Amino acid sequence: MKFIAIIPARYASTRFPGKPLAMLGGKTVIQRVYEQASAVLEEAYVATDDERIYQAVEAFGGRAVMTRTDHKSGTDRLEEAATKIGTDADVIINIQGDEPFIQKSQIETLKNLFEDSETQIGTLGKPFDNIKAVHNPNSPKIVCDRRGFALYFSRSVIPYVRGEEPTTWLEHFPYLKHLGIYAYHRQVLHEVTQLPQSSLEKAESLEQLRWLENGYRIRVGITNVETVGIDTPEDLQRAEEFLKTQMQG
Repeated sequence: MKFIAIIPARYASTRFPGKPLAMLGGKTVIQRVYEQASAVLEEAYVATDDERIYQAVEAFGGRAVMTRTDHKSGTDRLEEAATKIGTDADVIINIQGDEPFIQKSQIETLKNLFEDSETQIGTLGKPFDNIKAVHNPNSPKIVCDRRGFALYFSRSVIPYVRGEEPTTWLEHFPYLKHLGIYAYHRQVLHEVTQLPQSSLEKAESLEQLRWLENGYRIRVGITNVETVGIDTPEDLQRAEEFLKTQMQG
């Protein structure tokens, strides 16, 4: 099977405008994401709606494709980019443009999910390591079946552990945190972007619930590597510190 990465990158961001072009250890954030993806996959592209990002990617020798400005989600931008590229890849991997430390092992785990022909969409989960994080609604939880297919995603703590104090729930169930990286069979990517918003998606503000509600099968790979996403300027400072520790290690 052939895999390619497409990295959606917008300039506009309410919390951190221009985030993809922010400098991190002497390189832009988007260059670091691109280099991490390119180290594992034959092809990688940045999909952007901003000329400044497009030119920055071209300047460091990367591949970029311009997309519309009115997309409601990164998945929609992904579909337009894949169509414009005219790729013959079997699977499109969506790597967020604010994940400069995405690891080779995480991308390989995603690729391996497609060895099962029933996998239509792949994503990653990481075991929670503290109960405070489990109760954080900004960290969606995943419940899977015995074969690793997602049953549901929620901002609420699922499952509810009956008869135990909420502070001890992690001792009774292996809660799984959802990491927002996806891989799609090419045809499935096209199909899911044609679907209208679903009631569950609107309720939880989680796009993947639209796919589940329409019967698509999402396979979940397990990683023990934590992602270091950048949403704010403060996150960028933490990323700088993380990068220094990596380089020293």
